[in-house]
Amino acid sequence: MPYLDKYQPPLTSRQAAHLLRRATFGPTPDEITQLTGLNAQAAVQKLFDNISVTLSPPPPVVMDESSPIAGQPFMDKPFDYARRFDYSYYVKYWWIGLMAEQNGSPSVLEKLTAFWQNHFVTTHKVVEDYRYIYRYLMLLRSKGLGSFKTLTIEVTKDPSMLVYQNGNENEKDHPNENYGRELQELFSVGQRNKADQVNYTEDDVKQAARVLTGWQAVNQYVNGSTTIGTKFNPDRHDTNDKQFSHHYKNKVIRGRSGPNAGDEEIAELVDMLLAHPESPKFICRKLYRWYVNTNVTDQIENNVIVPLAAFFASAENNFAIGPVLQKLLTSEIFFDASNVGAIVKSPAELAIGSLRFFKHKVPHQVKEYAAFRNYTQPTYWRMVNMQLNFLDQPLVFGSLPYYQTGYSMNWINASTIGLRRKMGETFIYPYQYHPGYTYGIDFLAWVVSLQPNFSDVAGTPCITCEQVFEALSKNLFANELFQSQKDFLIDKIMMQTSTRSSWIYEFNAYRRNPSETTKANFYWRLQVLMKYMVGMAEFQVF
Repeated sequence: MPYLDKYQPPLTSRQAAHLLRRATFGPTPDEITQLTGLNAQAAVQKLFDNISVTLSPPPPVVMDESSPIAGQPFMDKPFDYARRFDYSYYVKYWWIGLMAEQNGSPSVLEKLTAFWQNHFVTTHKVVEDYRYIYRYLMLLRSKGLGSFKTLTIEVTKDPSMLVYQNGNENEKDHPNENYGRELQELFSVGQRNKADQVNYTEDDVKQAARVLTGWQAVNQYVNGSTTIGTKFNPDRHDTNDKQFSHHYKNKVIRGRSGPNAGDEEIAELVDMLLAHPESPKFICRKLYRWYVNTNVTDQIENNVIVPLAAFFASAENNFAIGPVLQKLLTSEIFFDASNVGAIVKSPAELAIGSLRFFKHKVPHQVKEYAAFRNYTQPTYWRMVNMQLNFLDQPLVFGSLPYYQTGYSMNWINASTIGLRRKMGETFIYPYQYHPGYTYGIDFLAWVVSLQPNFSDVAGTPCITCEQVFEALSKNLFANELFQSQKDFLIDKIMMQTSTRSSWIYEFNAYRRNPSETTKANFYWRLQVLMKYMVGMAEFQVF
């Protein structure tokens, strides 16, 4: 198997759908059509070129109709202690809207931002300042495809991370080891290598904590404050040398003083961490699990992770994330049949992906802020109920459906399976969530659109139940169904005790006399079929 060699053939619609499921939060039918027929390099390049469309989106707005500033941005206004919880949710809804947006320009941006937010975890529950969380998301969006070295330095100094990991309290007389530990264990080197050997020592954690002394967040949670950020206080910084272990080639980071000491020592620390031979492999392994397959076998380690990590850390690439992601998404291993439908859908891929696949338009955040809230709010809570809460993960390891990936599946249980099914059924039984906007599939309009010359019953043959099934199931499943599965779904689920020809009778009756009475039979068959397919295993994997 060529592994990281470029996949050369033109993409089929199924392969285009596979790429979009992995690189975004799920495809729309139109997006699948856009990429079908392109080769992998051209398709992936389009997903990168489209980043410019949503890289700098309008900021979140107030979504409460009773507010005097409803529909207006609030990040440029003084911190509002009384509205802090509402505003934090508006930030979450804003991000869900970006994940679900259907602007005709799908990109890798939101899925990668979610990767970094689940890698460099900070949460609103701890930070308690919606401005910090918004700033942090914008950092991940703007720097996530660039230099991992730069991103790590910026995250280290970010006010959200300082507060979340107690770096705000880290000073020379009372060093706090939290971030020094997580920076190595979870963010760069990894606690152990594939041979289960430790990658650093406890003393390395202590030395890293000393390097990081002196940084403080500005105006966190201060009512009426208008600025946020970080500052370096030289008086709180440990100016002595920091000696690291043999894992880092006995590196000594020279102690510095003065206003630039913090920046200089952090840069040297991050350089040292990324020079560790396990760091590039640790990051590439996480990217592989996120985008390709949660199972990293020895074969994958040797033929994918090791060479990809070598490229990542090469002088040519210099720790840039974008080229690594492009190499992975255009590779033979990415399109290998064993990796299609190989990952259990997280609540985000399930909930947001369904909205996108069934073409549920995102209301305009400013012009239709109430509709936008009514669209994103239930989506957010459905994901939370299914054990995924972006921007409020339960642990520094991230959200359960992501950090347990490849290790355990405790987040998949009787409760969450029931909630997944319930979420899927919202598309089967439509309801109006806001005037002019409906959750769910309009089966009637959909089937009518398939029928040529709808009213010409005598002159135009009726579409068959097989044609309806093929249209309904197109790109719904990660893998092609066997003919026996198709026959089962048509005969036992859709038609039940009736013959296939009875579909023609029922639908033609509606064509002759469109009414609720003549619609009932064929409409019911579609609902039963779709309800069954939504519950099938494919809807749980991608």
